[in-house]
Amino acid sequence: MSTSLVSAAESYPLTINSRRRAALQEIDIAPFTWFHARVCLVAGIGFFTDAYDIFAINIASVMLGYVYGPQDTHQLNTKQNLGIKVATPIGTLLGQLVFGWLADRVGRKRMYGIELMIIIVATFAQSLSGSGRRGGPVGTIGVLIVWRFLMGIGIGGDYPLSAVISSEFAPMRVRGRMMAAVFSSQGWGAFVAALVALITVAAYHESILANPAHVDDVWRILIGLGCVPGCIGLYYRLTIPETPRFTMDIERNVQQASDDIRNVLTTGTSTVDPDAPICRVNAPKATWADFRAYFGQWKNGKVLLGTAWSWFALDIAFYGLGLNNSVLLNVIDFDTPSSTGSHLIYNTLLDTCINNLIFSAGGLLPGYYFAFLFIDSWGRKPIQLMGFTILAILFIVLGFGYDKLNATDAAKRGFIVLVCFANFFQNFGPNTTTFTVPGEVFPTRYRSTAHGISAASGKFGAVVAQVVLIARDVGGPNRFIKHILEIFAFFMLTGILSTLLIPETKGLSLEELSNEKQEGFIRSN
Repeated sequence: MSTSLVSAAESYPLTINSRRRAALQEIDIAPFTWFHARVCLVAGIGFFTDAYDIFAINIASVMLGYVYGPQDTHQLNTKQNLGIKVATPIGTLLGQLVFGWLADRVGRKRMYGIELMIIIVATFAQSLSGSGRRGGPVGTIGVLIVWRFLMGIGIGGDYPLSAVISSEFAPMRVRGRMMAAVFSSQGWGAFVAALVALITVAAYHESILANPAHVDDVWRILIGLGCVPGCIGLYYRLTIPETPRFTMDIERNVQQASDDIRNVLTTGTSTVDPDAPICRVNAPKATWADFRAYFGQWKNGKVLLGTAWSWFALDIAFYGLGLNNSVLLNVIDFDTPSSTGSHLIYNTLLDTCINNLIFSAGGLLPGYYFAFLFIDSWGRKPIQLMGFTILAILFIVLGFGYDKLNATDAAKRGFIVLVCFANFFQNFGPNTTTFTVPGEVFPTRYRSTAHGISAASGKFGAVVAQVVLIARDVGGPNRFIKHILEIFAFFMLTGILSTLLIPETKGLSLEELSNEKQEGFIRSN
């Protein structure tokens, strides 16, 4: 072989790698455009739908108690209440693992939209559960639990897909804000769920006073409307282009990825020429052996451990509070209506809706947007450490000071303020960063899978929280609540330790964060 041919053969892989790095740099340094805003909106509408469907049950479960609960208590029994509240997190856990793996296996685009179809169908089906008659409460609740489990699978798929798509398209300097903007839609979903409940209850004022059985219509409307935003966003999800990083590193088609980057950044679309020749390069492939080799290194395994445990610890408290606001308010006897009969039912439902609006507006929403403002300047790790630290302090005060905080009406108002602060620092803290960091720190071939594992750990925490809350009557009615709050404080302290395992991702490209040598990462065949 001539010297010139040898030189050409040796330089070709460098050319391929140079093309890859140059193409990825185009994404990293690109200005923020309408296409990036579209990605945020399309991904965000899914999270809006997810949160609406998840947190609406906090109010709907009170309504279900009046419709299907015993006449003396007007509450679902423990098993029914637990089933309704854990069905979605269990389904979500499964969806996060399955969709996370599939997105790395077959592509982000091919899976994006399927999870939303599942959510739409399962949400609408919930509103049609059973006959709605008092003759069959078990059947109706049982069917509702099944549909909420299936809805959870779709919600679970949304987590890794939306996180990875937004991170892989994002310019480096605003990547944190783009992902935080997507996740902040969760706060609006919870807020709108409470607002829709309030409007619906108010609209049924006269009907409920005349016949409390009309509460059955109210919860069905509340749940059923959750599929509307999903229907609006479905088309845009199905038409979003594949991420160039998947095309380049997993499909190993550098030329198509380079073309996609130019098209996406200029027109917001991508096209595939079916007749164009495909030249696939050699790149690391996702296999079980490669997975073990990559995460078997402590420098990589500790990051997955850190993201997974941080999310687990956070969700124990986040869903422990978020799905039980009405229970907590009832336990401390805060602003309990003094009326009787159908007036008591109406006033209780109205107060439940208003109190959930206060929790959302007073803590959840502001927290998301503080995180949005500071995530790319402060960094993810400082925000997460700050959040876990303050949450640990708040739960220590709420738990160990529980009796004094329930001694007077003024003290009870202080208790509610502290809970609002907890909501605020959950979102201006680990709730936002545990979603963001796993979408950044892993290589493309495992990014969605690892995000799904981290998110599933969080949902396991949510299930644990609901099961633990069953124990609130140990030692007497609601006597164990203060100890549950103390348990929340313990897990916040463990979150501080797990945060130390993750790297700071601010100002670094996804390739730099992958802990893999990029020189010679791909080779020609």
